[in-house]
Amino acid sequence: MTTARRVDVLVVGAGPAGLAAAARLAVAGAGRVEVLEREASPGGVPRHCAHGGFGTWTHPLTGPRYARLLTEAAERAGATVRTRTTALDWAPEGPALHAVGPGGHEIIEARAVVLATGARERPRPARLVPGTRPAGVYTTGELQQAVHLFGQHIGSRAVVVGAEDVSYAAVGTLRAAGTGVVALVTEHPRAGTGRARAQAARLLHGIPLLTGTTVAELLGHGRLSGVRVRHRDGRTAVLPCDTVVFTGDFVPDHELARRGGLILDPGTRGPAVGGSLHTSRPGVLAAGNVLHAVEPAGTAAREGARAAGAVLDLLAGAPWPDPGVPVTVEAPLRWIVPNRVTPGARPARHVLRTGTPLTRPVLLVHQDGRLLHRERPGTASPHRPLTLTDRWHDLVDPGGGEVRVSTAQGSSGGSWAEPGPDRGEGRPVP
Repeated sequence: MTTARRVDVLVVGAGPAGLAAAARLAVAGAGRVEVLEREASPGGVPRHCAHGGFGTWTHPLTGPRYARLLTEAAERAGATVRTRTTALDWAPEGPALHAVGPGGHEIIEARAVVLATGARERPRPARLVPGTRPAGVYTTGELQQAVHLFGQHIGSRAVVVGAEDVSYAAVGTLRAAGTGVVALVTEHPRAGTGRARAQAARLLHGIPLLTGTTVAELLGHGRLSGVRVRHRDGRTAVLPCDTVVFTGDFVPDHELARRGGLILDPGTRGPAVGGSLHTSRPGVLAAGNVLHAVEPAGTAAREGARAAGAVLDLLAGAPWPDPGVPVTVEAPLRWIVPNRVTPGARPARHVLRTGTPLTRPVLLVHQDGRLLHRERPGTASPHRPLTLTDRWHDLVDPGGGEVRVSTAQGSSGGSWAEPGPDRGEGRPVP
């Protein structure tokens, strides 16, 4: 039996973005604010990130504590958080969703919907790694949930695929579970994390880093017995292990956005949004890592609060904005968010990612052959965000072609910069 009901604002996803949006909306008196979360507990990825790096410099927090504070803030403000409830698809009329939970199937109609469905790591099949299907294969999120939420036994010897911040977080989780780490394996020439962190893993814990190396095959029947790796020069070797953890390689969890017919940005693969995080579907906004895989939890929470501000304007009678002018990037840049310029909706900043290390790059903003802006953001690496100010927005011709952001005068392939600390940004590490 299907039930139908109505709320004022429906938030899909109880991670940092969704909870921050719900808290601001409820405090502002937006009416009935409801959050749908398919997991058993709210909080998103931080709830199983036992390491620190969340919160602020003055109030550092672990992931679970950060998740609890966000949840308590939303519920204290008056928002309803419903767990074990999954948004399945869109109803034909208006901002309305089919959902299923402990009470069965229902259709929930809302005046506004905020998509905060987050991102996920691509598992082994999506990375096209051949071999059998043995036990002992994880993504970082699966590993952290198994260890920190369910206390499961992992294995005795593990190989970690990747050398980013999230990869070293996986190393910490494995060590906490009593699992030895055979090696970290990355196709890149260097680790994509801070120099101190990489050296500590190698020198203090004796964990080698195999650069320029890919996993060519998983070995074993029933249980993983090893991984075959291929070095850049074509040589192969077998690393004996009973566990492998695939880390990084995040993609937005955009299935609901795609089913709703929202325009997806080709760079991020998440919903295309303007400065106030409106999507192409009237009444639907998006925030957090569904827009960009993957940025810190603090960034996602701030975007959730910004989306809530746009919802409040909508509920007060503000018109839905025009789609705006697309903003795209040129290689080696990979994506930019927000990726639409709409009149009267200037973002606090644009966030970009590069595919290769850039030493002192200059960001150039063009439209129809006109140089609108140039800015030097500082050295960048593939695993750290670049930022671009919005000082060029008023120069964009609303009737012109797409805006393109490129780099110049920067050298790529240089040494990777030592990243600053994550405190205050709360990097989510699934």
